[in-house]
Amino acid sequence: MPRRRSPSPSSSTAPRNRTPQPVRVRQRTFGDFVKAFLAFVALAVLLVGVPAALAMTAGWPFPESFEPMEWLKQDISVSTFLGILTFVVWLAWAQFTACVLVEMKAALSGVGVPGRVPGAGPSQLLARQLVAALLLVGATAASFTPSLAQLGQTYDDNQRPTVAAAQQTPGLFAQQQEQAASTAAAVAEQASHTEATPAAAKKQGDTKFYRIQPPEGRHHDSLWEIAERHLGDGRRYKEIFELNKDRVQPDGSRLSEASLIRPGWIMEMPGDARGGDLVEMPDDAPKVSPEVQQQISDYARTGDGDQAQGGDQAQGGDQAQGVDQAQGSGGGAAHVDLPQQRPAPGTDHADLRRPAPDQVATPAEDSSSFGLPEALLTAPLLAAGLLGALGHRRRQALWQSAFAGIGGRRGMEPPTPTGDALDVQDALLVGADPEGVRLLDRSLRGLAASLAAESRPLPTVYAAWMSNGDLHLQLAQPSGKPPSPWQLGQDQTFWMLARADAGSYEDVDTAAPYPGLVSLGTMDDSRLLLNLESVPGIVSLSGREEDRAAVFASVAAELATNGWSDRMTITLVGFGEDLTALAPSRLRHLDGIEALIETMEAETRQRRGALGAAGHDSVLTGRTGPAQHTRWAPHLVLLAAEPSPEDAMTLAELAADAGRLGIGYLVGTGSGDLPGAAWEMEITGEGRLLAPLLGLELDAQLLPAAQRRAVVELFTDTDPERSPDGPGTTPPFLVDISEQGRPAVYARLVGPYEIIGLETPDGERSALLHEALALLLLHREGVHPRVLSSALWPRGVTDDVRQALLDRLRDWLGTDPDGTPRLRTDDAGRLTLAKSVVSDLDVLRSLYHEATQGKGVDSRAVRGRLLTDALVLVRGPLLADRPEGRYRWLTHEIVDAQLPLLVADTGLALAEFHMEKDRAEKAIEALNAALRTAPADERLWNELLRATHALDDPQRLTALASDLVTRSGARGLPPRTEALLDELLPTWRDAVAAAG
Repeated sequence: MPRRRSPSPSSSTAPRNRTPQPVRVRQRTFGDFVKAFLAFVALAVLLVGVPAALAMTAGWPFPESFEPMEWLKQDISVSTFLGILTFVVWLAWAQFTACVLVEMKAALSGVGVPGRVPGAGPSQLLARQLVAALLLVGATAASFTPSLAQLGQTYDDNQRPTVAAAQQTPGLFAQQQEQAASTAAAVAEQASHTEATPAAAKKQGDTKFYRIQPPEGRHHDSLWEIAERHLGDGRRYKEIFELNKDRVQPDGSRLSEASLIRPGWIMEMPGDARGGDLVEMPDDAPKVSPEVQQQISDYARTGDGDQAQGGDQAQGGDQAQGVDQAQGSGGGAAHVDLPQQRPAPGTDHADLRRPAPDQVATPAEDSSSFGLPEALLTAPLLAAGLLGALGHRRRQALWQSAFAGIGGRRGMEPPTPTGDALDVQDALLVGADPEGVRLLDRSLRGLAASLAAESRPLPTVYAAWMSNGDLHLQLAQPSGKPPSPWQLGQDQTFWMLARADAGSYEDVDTAAPYPGLVSLGTMDDSRLLLNLESVPGIVSLSGREEDRAAVFASVAAELATNGWSDRMTITLVGFGEDLTALAPSRLRHLDGIEALIETMEAETRQRRGALGAAGHDSVLTGRTGPAQHTRWAPHLVLLAAEPSPEDAMTLAELAADAGRLGIGYLVGTGSGDLPGAAWEMEITGEGRLLAPLLGLELDAQLLPAAQRRAVVELFTDTDPERSPDGPGTTPPFLVDISEQGRPAVYARLVGPYEIIGLETPDGERSALLHEALALLLLHREGVHPRVLSSALWPRGVTDDVRQALLDRLRDWLGTDPDGTPRLRTDDAGRLTLAKSVVSDLDVLRSLYHEATQGKGVDSRAVRGRLLTDALVLVRGPLLADRPEGRYRWLTHEIVDAQLPLLVADTGLALAEFHMEKDRAEKAIEALNAALRTAPADERLWNELLRATHALDDPQRLTALASDLVTRSGARGLPPRTEALLDELLPTWRDAVAAAG
């Protein structure tokens, strides 16, 4: 089987290939002995001669006495300066000595990376070279030399400035295309050198393979451990990853992340791998079963040119071969910081970029998504925006319905999604990346604040690239040095912010600088966000109508719900009338192009006049600096219907100055030829977004029609007035509250978390099992396994670890007396709990429902008992003692809003029950109990004022009014509460002022 070779040393532009070569143990020469002798002399002089000379001439660096005040009083003389200089030389010697000791220890042990001595870059490099030369002729020199050379390369790479590391950033212009072409040519030259190697070096027998072993106890195989066992260095796991990335495994899946491997997978190993677990083919390998031999043979045939990333090389010509090889096989291009820029192929090369039919995973073969909508699983920013907007909408609907009445109020229980809507909701929960949205928002606003502090304008940004957490802004023109912690990127038109530095930003009160950024798709490991607001003209999108519609829907949904924008207007023409439900304050729909042209002509004139009157060059100068209070909101036009040539020319004239005015146009066309288009893009039937003139070929971010309808359904179902009869108020899960309905497992979630009926699991997995059970208890309708795993492991987890957790959870929960497991899987594949597993929240909902809509309606005594029992269950907020860093999935839930409302409704109903019999003290007691869990509910405070007034005790009412004023702070009392106090205690203002 052909082996990957290192790049030609003559090509400085070729990416470094880190694939190791077999170690050649050469005979030591006379030159080696000379180098070792010179290294010994140099080390002796530096380690022994320097301190001896210093001690004899200048003395020891430490003073005889420690009297800082006396030192400060002395005059600065030549001797003082010489003393300081001597002390600095002693420090340099000590630092170099530490470097020698560190390098010597690492070289002798042969394990691990040498520790870095602070501030000793050149000194440690010199020490490493001297130690390597000295040990070259030692007894174990043959084993030391390769590792020392590799460590030197690693150290050099780590010391490389960030600017150099970012030179692979994709771009939108010819300059980046030329860089990509030169890189492709260099790699093509490397490929030709590889082909010229002797055939004997490429035979399949030189290749070794390793089969991933099943877990034993707590031990799971990992690439790091495999590299440590068979390559002698765990750091070389990247070489194994690069050899096997994206190759089809025996179970049909592919290796996409180094941390996600499965038992039974086959790993091709570097040529210098050693160890008894390795298999060399095509030898007979008597210890390996024929089935495994066949799997290894089949896997071996998928190497190099047959891999997914290399399949194009066999057909695409030398240049395409070089580009793909640089990205798929070399560790230096695809995995430094950002993917290498590739010019998009022309029409005649489009077919060459498509995967072979046998490499396209069918829905039945792809088990990673579990049937969830793949488009939303791979759109983390869009999913995070939709999920956040949906949660906000549901909370808003709950509060709006809170004033509709006490018993059986409308909208008490939000509807449970079903069908496609449930699948889409699960996909949002799995795919969302709220942390990425937060970092992007804080980074952009922090940049705007820093520029404003320096009285610098915002630069025009055409695009943003997000890669491995780093953020790269592509500027329209050079704008000088960026403010710290931003750095220059690959050239003067790129500003880069590392993920570690982005975490230092906090929320700042400044306008969103680039609200028009929207995700278009991904290239390799980088996500492109195009700034529609700054494009110098119209952006056209060609392709089939249904494909264009999926792009338009994705762009509209993300712009409407993203977290890095403030105010904006998004006008939809020719599509998306239903999408306005996502954000009615941002999205508006126009019927036709005529209405759009009329609207935009008026707005263009208005904005030009406003900019002239304000003295701004563009809307960007109105978002920072002295005029920061003037927040120029963008207006983005998404026109899916193809305009006529006359209308297209009119739009082109309007868009000629749009970038300066904060207006952006994305226009669809079926022909691919739109007059006046500044940037042209095409969406293919395979989901590729092509822009040849911009040098882009992306995996497009889409929102297909079926998923768009499901998303809209999630939002429209939150409306409490969506049907004439209103939504049902029956909880999704009712329990038997009689003595006969005692559950087998009872979990207390309202307050501190407790479980009755189960043994506490031993070991470190106890907290994980408790969290998984809490998630299932809060979703009696069922939880998708992918949702459960993404909630517990937001950064991802392998299928075997997920399955191991489910097995442990089933064993822990046990079975019912009839033998049925308490953790089950329904027909849709979702995890559900048996009715014998109950939480206090289930009981609380059931008690309130029975009191207000069941037996309590006809029996006053039953209603009072049920409401009292319900309020006794309330011991505090939900999961009050949850540990730090866990249960982060609760931020996506509305149960934190539902529980206070439910408790408030229960307290109000019980207070009303007592007030019917003039038992004001009992009513006050019930209201105070509810306020401990729902302290911000205005209804509780108003009823507490009425109950206190019924006691006919003005002093107590005045004290309560004073307490309310203190609690309200600078915001003041709500209008309804003020009006009620005016009615019950007209002199409350004077009384509160006198008491305060």
